[in-house]
Amino acid sequence: MKFLFVNGPNLNLLGSRQPEIYGTTTLAAVEESCRKLARDAGADLVAFQSNHEGALIDFLQQHRQAAGAIINPGGLAHTSIVLRDAVADCPFPVVEVHISDIAAREEFRRTSFLTAVTAHRVIGKGVTGYELALRWLIEETKRA
Repeated sequence: MKFLFVNGPNLNLLGSRQPEIYGTTTLAAVEESCRKLARDAGADLVAFQSNHEGALIDFLQQHRQAAGAIINPGGLAHTSIVLRDAVADCPFPVVEVHISDIAAREEFRRTSFLTAVTAHRVIGKGVTGYELALRWLIEETKRA
């Protein structure tokens, strides 16, 4: 079983970019904790981060055999119809994660195009949200 761990623009700077909003934990540290959680559940975690919309779409399309995905689309959540369409086309459950509470931030961040096409969302739980999303995916695949 394989889960995808997908992160969009600027998340490569997690840990140093706006720590007052996103905290000081790096993306590599989050990835490692999720990789361990996946291993403990007998699954693999395939991680990918890109600042390029098309690369995220290519990655999702190239891994259609996955059991599920976690995606933090970053700012693309609020702007990208094509990423929304790629997520909608995934043959597996996708969990949308946002580290900050996007509903409590600027008006333009309050709407995510991915909401209608994801199986679950974890919003505003800090980097712990990634583990919560993965735990949800693990349980969901056990039920399927």
